[in-house]
Amino acid sequence: MGQTMSELVCVGTSDAFGAAGRRQSAYLLRLPLGAVLLDCGQTTLTGLDACGIERDEVDAIVVSHFHADHFGGIPLFLLGSIYADHRTRPLRVVGPPGIEARVREAARALGHSIDHQRFHFDLRFEELPHGGALDLGPARLRAFETFHSPDAHPHGVLVEGGGIQVAYSGDTGWFDELPAHVNGSDLFMCECTLERRGYEFHLSLDELAERRAAFDCGRIVLTHLGAEMRATRDPRGFDLADDGLVIKL
Repeated sequence: MGQTMSELVCVGTSDAFGAAGRRQSAYLLRLPLGAVLLDCGQTTLTGLDACGIERDEVDAIVVSHFHADHFGGIPLFLLGSIYADHRTRPLRVVGPPGIEARVREAARALGHSIDHQRFHFDLRFEELPHGGALDLGPARLRAFETFHSPDAHPHGVLVEGGGIQVAYSGDTGWFDELPAHVNGSDLFMCECTLERRGYEFHLSLDELAERRAAFDCGRIVLTHLGAEMRATRDPRGFDLADDGLVIKL
C-alpha cells in the first residue's frame, strides 16, 4: 500500500490545445524522499504557481516525449530557477535520448537561450531510453515505448518510490502491450484525448472502455483530455483528471 505522504498533483491535464481552458501536461509526484515533475508543458510555470508549488521543490523533471505541450516549459523553468528562485539544490532533467540537445534547441528558438547561462546549482541532463531504468534517489524510473509520433521519441514511465508505483502513459495510441507495461501500478495516469476513435496516435474512451478488463491497476485516471472528453457526461466508470486535482497515494 502507498504511504500517506505520497501524492500526485495534476498541474496540467489538457490536450495540446488547452481544451476547456486547462493547462498542458504536468504532474507533480510527491514521494517521501523528494518530488518528480512528470512532463513540463508550456503552461507549467503558471500551473505550479496556481497550485502553490515552488519550483525549488522539484528534484527532477521527467519528459515523456519531445512535443512542446510536454517539454516546452523547461527553458523558462530553468531561467526562473536562476533569476527568481536563486536555486542551489541539484536538478535533474530526464528524457528520451537527445534530451539535452532538444531543451537547448527549444530555448534558443524561443529566445531564451541557456547556452551561456551560469547555473548556481548542479543541472544534469540524463537520457532514459526505451526499456531503460534510472535511479533518481527519490524514485526509480523505468521507461517503455509507446505508440505516438515517432520523431518525438515517445515513451511511458513507471515511477517507483515510497512503496508505491505510478504509471504515466505520456501520449499514445492503443497498442496491445500497454496493459502489461502498467499492470500492478497503484495509479495509472492514462492519456485519453478523444471520446471516440479518430486518431491513431491518441487514445479514446471507446478503446479504453472496450479493453478495461485487460488493466489491473489500483486506480486509472484519464488525462490529456480533449474538448470532447472534457464535455463527456459518461466517462464509463473511469476517473477524469482536472487541473489542481490532488490524488493521495
